[in-house]
Amino acid sequence: MHILLIHQVFVSPGEAGGTRHFEFARYAVSQGLDFTIVASDLSYVTGKRVTEAKTLVSKQELQGVQVLRAYTYPSLHRSFVWRVVAFFSFMFTSIVAAMQARHVDIVMGTSPPIFQAFSAWLVAFLRRRPFLLEIRDLWPEFAIDIGVLHNPVLIQLSRWLETFLYARATHILVNSPAYRDYLVRRGIPTERISLIANGVDPTMFNPQADGSELRRQWGLEGKFIVTYAGALGLANDIPTILRAASHLRDRQDIHFLLVGDGKERPNLEALAQQLDLTNTTFLGAKPKSEIPAMLTASDACIATLKNIPMFRTTYPNKVFDYMAAGRPTILAIDGVIRQVIEAANGGIFVPPGNDRALAEAALYLADHPEEAKHLGQQARIYVTQHFNRKDQAKDFVRLAKILATRP
Repeated sequence: MHILLIHQVFVSPGEAGGTRHFEFARYAVSQGLDFTIVASDLSYVTGKRVTEAKTLVSKQELQGVQVLRAYTYPSLHRSFVWRVVAFFSFMFTSIVAAMQARHVDIVMGTSPPIFQAFSAWLVAFLRRRPFLLEIRDLWPEFAIDIGVLHNPVLIQLSRWLETFLYARATHILVNSPAYRDYLVRRGIPTERISLIANGVDPTMFNPQADGSELRRQWGLEGKFIVTYAGALGLANDIPTILRAASHLRDRQDIHFLLVGDGKERPNLEALAQQLDLTNTTFLGAKPKSEIPAMLTASDACIATLKNIPMFRTTYPNKVFDYMAAGRPTILAIDGVIRQVIEAANGGIFVPPGNDRALAEAALYLADHPEEAKHLGQQARIYVTQHFNRKDQAKDFVRLAKILATRP
């Protein structure tokens, strides 16, 4: 059996970002399946090339997983319009790459970006294979709510494309229970929807590690380190973290780390300079393979998103990483992920966008280290039991086999 996935922002462990699909693919290969991923030759986080090949399609192998890198126009971080140009360029080159793959049994597309999901549908149609559509974010709803998509014509076209894909998918996979509810409200039968939530491989993290070597490298020995690890984009509401850090400027024992990159980074660094923050460090993007050590060198972690209704539906990958690292989460996101943290007793919820409440939560954990440690321990126990990536990978392979053999 051969699974073909088209995924522009696919990430391997040597790159920055979430590795859900690589872990699924690696498990499938371990079970004797073939797995090919058509990915961009650009990093979505940094906008830089991830391969030196100067061809329309280049090939690589990652632990038995075949990856076809399709050329993408290098304009991801210029503006929203130029980002769409990059998406469209991959939409066309990914079709060329996907048609080069040998006989496949199922074609999977993932959204966002939604344009690559159209490519997957077209490849499935041309090759007469089942089309599995994965919804990782509710696009275009997120883009409309956050204000980056406001042109009426583009909104109408985006909604048409969304409806088109929902209607033609053999099956739809979602990574949040709220997405399933959204699809049901859109008229999609429940039997056409499967939930395999975001999660984490707990074995990647050692919660007992103290990260002393990294603390020495950072010059932060003896500090209470509060870490944000993820994209520095418009949706991520990093200014709230920076303003929270400004409230704690007199507590030099508390230090904030921002691990990640993105279009907003120059603006955020300018804001940090404007606020005269000496208790905040930008570390830049780091490969996923380095994130576990960075989190275990931290005392608490932060997850933020802008305070818009649609973000209450999402399961951010970073929160599951924080939990697996055994660190308490300061969560400035309401909705379904809040339910996870509260069920786990694994952190502190603060209202989204409330920098003073975020600062108070960081201060409380710094002043109550034993309670912070207990929250982290509870988080790890819960995520291991309920969001274990190995169990999810088994569910994914089981679903793919059912779809591939369905008459």
